[in-house]
Amino acid sequence: MATLIFSSHARLIRWVVALTAFTIVGCGYSQEEWDQKVRENERLRNELAAQRQANKKCDDDYQAALQEVQDLKGQLQERGLSLDNLAADLKRQAKALEEYQRRAEQLEQIRKRFALLKSKLEKLTQLGLKVVVRDNRMVIQLPGDVLFDSGKDKLKKDGEDILTQIANVIRTDADLNNREFQVAGHTDSKPLKGGVYKDNWGLSAMRARSVLVHLTSPVEDQGGGLKPNKWSAAGYGDTDPVASNDDDAGRARNRRVELVVLPNVEEMLNLNSLAAGS
Repeated sequence: MATLIFSSHARLIRWVVALTAFTIVGCGYSQEEWDQKVRENERLRNELAAQRQANKKCDDDYQAALQEVQDLKGQLQERGLSLDNLAADLKRQAKALEEYQRRAEQLEQIRKRFALLKSKLEKLTQLGLKVVVRDNRMVIQLPGDVLFDSGKDKLKKDGEDILTQIANVIRTDADLNNREFQVAGHTDSKPLKGGVYKDNWGLSAMRARSVLVHLTSPVEDQGGGLKPNKWSAAGYGDTDPVASNDDDAGRARNRRVELVVLPNVEEMLNLNSLAAGS
């Protein structure tokens, strides 16, 4: 822009010089022609002055803008910042936002799978069972007194029937049938008095084994027909109570067997927070 202004200045100056020379040698012109040349000369002088003023204002504005930029840089430096640092911070923030969105999408996919799994297991509540989330795992709770007589690990007929119904629900659903489960045996805190199990650890482990054997035995042998490689068993004794052991009602709740749905690697997150929002 400055180049254009200076070019205009140069043309105006050439016009003024030419006009002045022309007027000096312009003998023989009429008064009207002379007056016209004088007016033209004055007009060109005014335009030249206006162009100079515009050029000065443009230069002043440019210098003011430069000073404003310098002042801003100085203020940033006083605060320990720089334009490069700000640009780097914005880049880091953009990357963090992208990562957050990616994780949010993953979490949403896991939440959907969790909701689907929960809806499938809800069928078991129709059998009078309880489906809960404990210790970040989805758990199917079976009352121990329904499955076993006191101090015994042999399944009662009612216990076998309910386990067969559970196995039918799991076996006929491809997704559930391919999940990994653990049978967890639990007791109340009353110590065992003699017997082959020696203590509550032994009793809870053998009860878990009995449930596991029934669920994974072939259907033709009156078993559940579930995949043995997807199941395991563990005994917890009285170490993981769900109620107080100070009264009969609490102890009855603690005498239980749980079918624990083991989470896949991508599902290892806080299922409790998902369950609260579902």
